[in-house]
Amino acid sequence: MDEIVKQAMAKWPNVPHCYGWLALDARGAWRMRDERAQTLGLPGDKIVHAALLGFINRNYTHDDHGRWYFQNGPQRVYVDLEAAPYIARTDPAQGFLLHTGEPLPTIDAAWLTETGRLVLQSSEKIAVVDDRDIAQCIADLRIDGIAVKDEQLLEWLADQSGKPDPLILCIAGRQLPVQRMLKDMIPDRFGFVQRPQPDNALPVRSENIQDAPVSRG
Repeated sequence: MDEIVKQAMAKWPNVPHCYGWLALDARGAWRMRDERAQTLGLPGDKIVHAALLGFINRNYTHDDHGRWYFQNGPQRVYVDLEAAPYIARTDPAQGFLLHTGEPLPTIDAAWLTETGRLVLQSSEKIAVVDDRDIAQCIADLRIDGIAVKDEQLLEWLADQSGKPDPLILCIAGRQLPVQRMLKDMIPDRFGFVQRPQPDNALPVRSENIQDAPVSRG
């Protein structure tokens, strides 16, 4: 966390938290959601300012209830998560990179959902792979030591026997078993909140985010 943010937190400890104004989409883009976007259920405007993106990424964390937020000076700006707290993309040098720019060095576990989402766990970090990179990941999947074909993978996902053929993800010289998981179970399984709400569930003034303007660097 930036030192200037720590100082602001100490100086103004009681700034109201903000909800609904910031989102992380399933492709790892930060989106600012104004009142219109919130009312109409729109994804919001993609944030493209490089310094602002770096500031958000450096000060992105979570509370004890599994609600993720961006510490904007003295204010917590809670984040709506479309898929997971982190989105990963394939990288030729490091294997996977998170949307924050951090590498995901060691994959401890992997899951596939019924919709074909690949979920990765590395220590305490949970990431869903960007759907644009799934084809590349499929090339690293094996059944009985043989690269899976699209038809085989669809059959594996649809298998209702409870004992599908073992699916293996070959990554960084390792063979990692891939488990199945329903998409809707991801938040509960990993203990994060997709749509954070205030503790008292009361409406929050829309101008709260303006009380502590987002720093731009």
